[in-house]
Amino acid sequence: MINSAKTIEILKAMADRIEAEKDYLTELDNEIADGDHGVNMAKGFNAVVPKISTMVGKDIGSLLKTTGMTLVSTVGGSAGPLYGTAFMKAGAALRDKMEIDGKDLVVALEAAIGGIQMRGKATVGEKTMLDAICPAYDAIKAAVEAGDDIKTALTKGVDAARDGVEYTKTIKATKGRASYIGDRSIGHQDPGATSSLYLMEAMLEQL
Repeated sequence: MINSAKTIEILKAMADRIEAEKDYLTELDNEIADGDHGVNMAKGFNAVVPKISTMVGKDIGSLLKTTGMTLVSTVGGSAGPLYGTAFMKAGAALRDKMEIDGKDLVVALEAAIGGIQMRGKATVGEKTMLDAICPAYDAIKAAVEAGDDIKTALTKGVDAARDGVEYTKTIKATKGRASYIGDRSIGHQDPGATSSLYLMEAMLEQL
């Protein structure tokens, strides 16, 4: 189980990981898009930390909703609306919950994916964050249904997300700024899929 206090630790760990990787994420983005993904993501998550630090004792849904609203208002480019919507939808799915298990994680991820698809009009195979998140969701859902605990399920999800990031190198971008360069995007790793992987890895490390 993951409780409210652990959720705050996870969100802070996510911020730390994005800050640590911001230069690399920006480098990836520079190759196929605007070159601002890492800087923007770090700015957003650095704004999240002081807000959630004052929310000790609040339910997990409220923590995720606040995270999402903060990302929408502080992260530039497409990442702000996409990640912000993902966290807000996950928060709505976990409303009033003070602790969650693997089944709740599946519900939250499903809601997050729905938010991303609604906002970005993207699907798997278009070289976006969904190419990491959707395989992770499938692996986590299968693991939970097989009776795995939340840590084991998330471990399998992270492995699937890692494979998804590798997959983005092999395909052409058909969504977002990277789609402007067409076939030249092949061979490059998608920065959004990469930052999604980092967030999941940060969560797993906290478990």
